Amino acid sequence: MATVTSREVRGEAEIRDRPADDARRALKARHMLAVTRITLGWVFLWAFLDKTFGLGFATESGDAWVNGGSPTFGFLNFATEGKTFQDFFVGLSGTFTDWLFMIGLLGIGVALILGIGMRIAAVSGSLMLLMMWAAELPLVNNPFMDDHIVYAFVLIALAIYGAGRTWGLGRAWEQLPIVQHNRFLE
Repeated sequence: MATVTSREVRGEAEIRDRPADDARRALKARHMLAVTRITLGWVFLWAFLDKTFGLGFATESGDAWVNGGSPTFGFLNFATEGKTFQDFFVGLSGTFTDWLFMIGLLGIGVALILGIGMRIAAVSGSLMLLMMWAAELPLVNNPFMDDHIVYAFVLIALAIYGAGRTWGLGRAWEQLPIVQHNRFLE
């Protein structure tokens, strides 16, 4: 006679096991979303640091923002060559755009790493990524999808799920009176 486990029988034992399994999966999902949030935050923060100080990865020392270089000039003027919206993006190049871009990279990166202001980080990060996506149209390797769009979806999912509450300061942030009165700051 074969032994029947509780998972094979539709009964009380199986029902009791499901909530525990769901709780374990939910905990693992929260941890993975927290890791995703922190690593994506590092992508934004690293771009800020490299462009600011010219750490030799994407930006050479002589082109660093602190040495008078423009963090947006190269992308807006060269990555858009022959692209659909080249004239528009070349026209954006300048000091105002440099400051807006760098404040965005820093703010989004810090917010994601700390797990605070997830809604603002998701919206502003997605807008920044969508602008960078549009600057590269038409895309070389895919008709419409690239990493900018994927990152934007990930940002939105992190905010919807409240990923800043796990391994971040999101729970404490959400209790602040200013955040309580202005839910868009969550």
